[in-house]
Amino acid sequence: MEEIAKYITTTISQAVEILAAIIIGGAVIRTLYNYFSLLRSSSRITNEQIRVNFGSSVAVSLELLLGADVLVTAVAPGWSDIGKLAAIAGIRTLLNYFLERELKQMHSKA
Repeated sequence: MEEIAKYITTTISQAVEILAAIIIGGAVIRTLYNYFSLLRSSSRITNEQIRVNFGSSVAVSLELLLGADVLVTAVAPGWSDIGKLAAIAGIRTLLNYFLERELKQMHSKA
């Protein structure tokens, strides 16, 4: 039973990681398109709006990746796995906190 649970959580975790990568990839493509449109002066979007849009996508991806890490560690974790998860969760949470803070500051300026 434990092997089935481990297989399911690992599969879901990998799917969530792929989803996060797709979100980041799409955000990079959209950011590049908007940036080059801005350079050609054919866009109404500003540099700050480009940053906010990209930052929002990165924030969502960080949350998805944290969820994927929790799923992997959820089934029969060892102390090493728990330590790795704590370090990863701490780093991603700090990154997300500061990113959200910057996005709020930029949003309030607009």
